[in-house]
Amino acid sequence: MLIIVSDLHFTDGTSGETVRDGAFKLFRDELSDLAYGASWRANGKYKPVEDLHLILLGDVLDVIRSTQWLQVKGIQSDVRPWGDQQSQPFIDKVGAITSAILHNNAESLATLKNLSETVTIPQATMEGRPAAADWNPDGKGRQPVKVHIHYMVGNHDWFFHLPGAPYNQIRQTIGEAMGLTTPANAPFPHDPSESAPIQQIYSEHRVFARHGDIYDSFNYDGDRNKSSLGDAIVVELVDKFAMQVSQEVNLPAACVAGLREIDNLRPTFVIPVWVDSLLKRTCPDTGLQMQVKAVWDGLVDYLLGLDFVRKHHSFFHLFDNVDQLEWALKFSKGVSKGNFSRLYAWIAEKSATQDSSYYPQAAAEGAFKSRAARAIVYGHTHVYEMVPLDSLVVNNAFLDQVYFNSGTWRPYHQLSRVHPEQEEFVKFQLMTYLAFFKDDERGGRPFETWSGVLGARPS
Repeated sequence: MLIIVSDLHFTDGTSGETVRDGAFKLFRDELSDLAYGASWRANGKYKPVEDLHLILLGDVLDVIRSTQWLQVKGIQSDVRPWGDQQSQPFIDKVGAITSAILHNNAESLATLKNLSETVTIPQATMEGRPAAADWNPDGKGRQPVKVHIHYMVGNHDWFFHLPGAPYNQIRQTIGEAMGLTTPANAPFPHDPSESAPIQQIYSEHRVFARHGDIYDSFNYDGDRNKSSLGDAIVVELVDKFAMQVSQEVNLPAACVAGLREIDNLRPTFVIPVWVDSLLKRTCPDTGLQMQVKAVWDGLVDYLLGLDFVRKHHSFFHLFDNVDQLEWALKFSKGVSKGNFSRLYAWIAEKSATQDSSYYPQAAAEGAFKSRAARAIVYGHTHVYEMVPLDSLVVNNAFLDQVYFNSGTWRPYHQLSRVHPEQEEFVKFQLMTYLAFFKDDERGGRPFETWSGVLGARPS
């Protein structure tokens, strides 16, 4: 049995809300139910599965979303993700952020690490039926399922793909905290071809999965060992904004808390609309509002002036020129009075371009064309999807091929559609996981997926 989750975005606590441990305790219990279901075979007999492979499909430990890139204990930092990766300050920075992430999420990661002890199913009788057992996962008469956890990187944890002994040590620390099967003495894989065990698992389950960032030129620059334009936007704009505002402007507590949530907004260029709405709701002082907006516009100017940013051709993936990006992001431009209707139409157009389905790319994968895979899986977009790709007869049986996106476990804020000019956002929590079965598991069914949404408490 194979389980895939992605985009957990564990942070060090210096940016927005991270995944809570309760989600992982729920996930642990769900894995027991999935393993029980997989133990029922196509012949109607109950035969317990012995192994479960859990693929963490990228953007799990979020090294990018940390204000440690900017300062530590009030001391400014000049290390950036696009710096010299083999320099000691760069290595130390990645190590420090990683350690802080592991510490900030210790309880959740411990739940993952202990899955092999806590995912249990009933034993089988000689007749191929479940033995009488306590249905409590910790009860008597149950047997554990060995859980193998594999780590693949995406665009927010690409640092663990870097080669070298110092990064092996960082990977070793991660492996110990999470109970990983993935070897620490080599880069964590980004492409499935970089891991023979993952390729074997995919082959057995007739699945092909990757993070999917390679189809987003904002977040992939042709080499997963290099930083991308998206890193600069997060570090120099998203991470820096809340930190700088808290240092320079004396805002109400509710406003400060809201500003910490801007990294849960997608796409990035909706952030000025969110900030404008937040200020109207939580900060009635127009003078303070202007100070906050001035900080944002100043950071946009700084971002657009960086050599690293201006040299990126992916700038033009969504924007025709630098002036257009400036218009989209700055309060003094697109969010100014009288421009919102035009801005919203532009956001809708660009959102469709940036976050559109990746199923056409899935249909171009070799594993799809060769019919080796029944399922092609990507993450990255944070939007759960199931798209039928093809159905044909192979060896007198139907072969259905499907594309999945594995979604996210992040909080989400979306601009309301009915009256967008009112700048109202709806918040909710997402959680998606995908299960794939081999041979006669789950009665011969190929997959089972679950995607849930939890609404926010009224505030």
